[in-house]
Amino acid sequence: MRVVVTRPEISADKTAERLKVMGHEPMLLPLSKAIHKPQDAMDALASPHSALVMTSAEAVRTLAGIDPPLDADFGLPLFAVGEKTAAAARSVGFRNVHVGSGDGDSLADLIASRLEKPDLPLLYLAGKPRAGSLESRLEQNDMPVRVAEIYEMIAIDYSPDDIVERLGTPPAQAVLLYSRENAIRFFDLAARHPLHLSEIKFLCISQRTADAVPAAFRAHLRIAETPDEIALLALL
Repeated sequence: MRVVVTRPEISADKTAERLKVMGHEPMLLPLSKAIHKPQDAMDALASPHSALVMTSAEAVRTLAGIDPPLDADFGLPLFAVGEKTAAAARSVGFRNVHVGSGDGDSLADLIASRLEKPDLPLLYLAGKPRAGSLESRLEQNDMPVRVAEIYEMIAIDYSPDDIVERLGTPPAQAVLLYSRENAIRFFDLAARHPLHLSEIKFLCISQRTADAVPAAFRAHLRIAETPDEIALLALL
């Protein structure tokens, strides 16, 4: 099966290798790229905090770009949204990593179950744009949190010819969609070519992602059982 991978390039390459092992043909169409803000990360880390929260390995990559290397926070509790983010955090030296089940609400509940209300706020090392559900749920759980946007995902532009070539020569059979913003961006680019989309399966990592798929394309929409790539690829 020819499968369109819409993740940023670094992550897309890893997904492509997994697809090849599964016997599929990946077609890379990164829809965004990360702009890291290491100085903003350093400024945020300089303020007192009780624990760290991350919802993307991109935050870890931002920290990895700090010079001199980060080391003071490696022993603090770090709450990661899923195993991919947790593995990235461990790889750079974090030792006290707690892993959520893949979404912001469950991560907030995990934090509340593992920590008593701290004297110092949690530090959420976030990206832009983001859903905002994590910090809202933390506040509902009476957990103080400070948000620092340490990277930004910006859109990659493609010409109409690029889109036609990547989706239709020969036709793609499935598209992997990883977030609401990711889905919006895909259909903004590709829905101008409905003939190339009419028979494609749209595989979404979550209900929130699926909600961003236009109604005209929902006949072939499927949602992963859990919000992680293993469950997403299981839909193929």
